Amino acid sequence: MDNLLNYSYEEIEQICLNLGEKKFRAKQLFEGIYQGKKISEISNLSKDFKQKLLEKYVDEPIKLHTKLTGKDGTVKYVYELYDGNIIEGVYMSYKYGNTICVSTQVGCRMGCKFCASTLNGLVRNLSAGEILGQVLFVNKDNNGDLKNRKVTNIVLMGSGEPLDNFDNVIKFFELVSSEDGINISQRNISLSTCGLVDKIKEMANLNLQITLTISLHAPNDQIRKQTMPIANKYSIKELISATKYYFEKTKRRIVFEYSLIDGKNDSFECADELANVLKGMVCHVNLIPLNQVKERGMSGTNRKKAYAFMDRLNSHNISATVRRTMGADIEGACGQLRNKIING
Repeated sequence: MDNLLNYSYEEIEQICLNLGEKKFRAKQLFEGIYQGKKISEISNLSKDFKQKLLEKYVDEPIKLHTKLTGKDGTVKYVYELYDGNIIEGVYMSYKYGNTICVSTQVGCRMGCKFCASTLNGLVRNLSAGEILGQVLFVNKDNNGDLKNRKVTNIVLMGSGEPLDNFDNVIKFFELVSSEDGINISQRNISLSTCGLVDKIKEMANLNLQITLTISLHAPNDQIRKQTMPIANKYSIKELISATKYYFEKTKRRIVFEYSLIDGKNDSFECADELANVLKGMVCHVNLIPLNQVKERGMSGTNRKKAYAFMDRLNSHNISATVRRTMGADIEGACGQLRNKIING
């Protein structure tokens, strides 16, 4: 069935008119679903109108499957979709606001060896409304509404490769940043990609204000190919060229994610080589001591060595920080909890 969250306010107006309702009903319907209500729960709509809607549109696009709260306050959500598939996300509180990590696909086909999301392959893409539904669900669950949002920042860094679901992700950006709805600025949204070069360039040409985050995780193609199959299609040189193009078009600083894997990519030699790759770019490196994924047999670098790697980059005038580890006690890494639930 279809999902009303896939549609803009103007499109919902037309849906109401097509069902024989007055135009003002669109505002009641739109506000209801954006408050995280089921269609059947919107009290100011007639029973007859709701019945007509429920013949075409799913009543509850996203519902809670599992919720875990970590010692640091990080909240892990596992959602069940209307077709029984499950996805996951994370809610994190910082001094500057509250960030939600959303999924863009059920599973993933990119095959990165340090990530649990790809262990069961790609099941299907999420619609724009299913991505949006995660934001609205968490906003409501934390006592937020459209005027007093509890979600201030969004990262597309959950299960799935966002640029592998390009059209739905772009529509999501339009919906989530619309003044009619939850109105989250594009400048507060980050998209993390393993590096689909052609799609990075295509997104650059749309002149969005999304922060582009690149999952790099290696200073050269040889190391990158050992953990990221996408490196067999696109070289680091091609990827860096695409990110520079994105910066030229948007003037948005590029963020590089670099998961530090013990004994694989965490030496000073790697730091020096990475600094040379990024030399002259307006960028920041986010160093991440890998959350261990048992099925992958990889361990993260200890934090002492991570900070030494950071200092080495800084000595080359490369902006870098070590990410604070959050949610490790609640299967916080991408796909971990979902995979555990699926496979028992």
